[in-house]
Amino acid sequence: MSAFLNKVSIITGAASGIGRETAILLAEAGSHIAISDINADGLREVEKICKKKGRNVSAHIVDVADRVAMQQFVKDVIDFHGSADILINNAGVTVFDTVKDGKVEDFEWIMGINFWGVYYGCKYFLPYLSQSKEAAIVNISSVFGFAGIPTQTYYCTTKFAVRGMTDALRIELAESDPHINVCCVHPGTIDTNIVNNGRFLNKTILGDTKEELALNFSKRSMTKPLKAAKAIVNGIRKKRKRVRIGIDSKLIDIICRFFPIRYPAIILPLFRK
Repeated sequence: MSAFLNKVSIITGAASGIGRETAILLAEAGSHIAISDINADGLREVEKICKKKGRNVSAHIVDVADRVAMQQFVKDVIDFHGSADILINNAGVTVFDTVKDGKVEDFEWIMGINFWGVYYGCKYFLPYLSQSKEAAIVNISSVFGFAGIPTQTYYCTTKFAVRGMTDALRIELAESDPHINVCCVHPGTIDTNIVNNGRFLNKTILGDTKEELALNFSKRSMTKPLKAAKAIVNGIRKKRKRVRIGIDSKLIDIICRFFPIRYPAIILPLFRK
């Protein structure tokens, strides 16, 4: 994308972490901003920051897992901004549990946010992105969209699904809407609130309690949210199809490619260290 000036950028999960920093960077680059989250306080703070950049900003309390709410979100964004150019499906949560011990309700919860939220964003914003002269869809997968990790089965499932849908959507739009660049983003360990906001229901390789897990996750996080946001914005600017964020993402991607069956024996000790 040659320039962000006066584009309309939509970012879900924008109250904190990667979503927050991405919204602020795009506002600084001249884009108008539509942000959503269920965290009203955090959303208002980001709204204020983006408005100080001189941009048109709309903030929306939205549960991305709610299909009707997402349809209304799209309507509200178009009513306010008049168009849509950049869509960043960022909202996400996690569950720490196993298939054997876990609850179906927790799987439904994480699928609703991590997968259906991405699908709804793509599905309902597409008609308006199609009208843009130059548009972008950015779907946030994960390094766990490359590898299966114990007690992260639910999370991995959603992120593999996002990766698959994004790749297929890119191929579809290459023929029907070649002006829409479709990018899948695979962050490694990013120092965000995802652990604190997730559901901890089982011991993990990084801790036996949620507090221990959160502390160890933060210590092992190799990338700050701002650096991740810069990689995403740069990926949009350069029309990249895939963005890997952090050396851990790149390393795990390579390991899984060369050792598609044996990679757990290589990767899991890295997490424990």
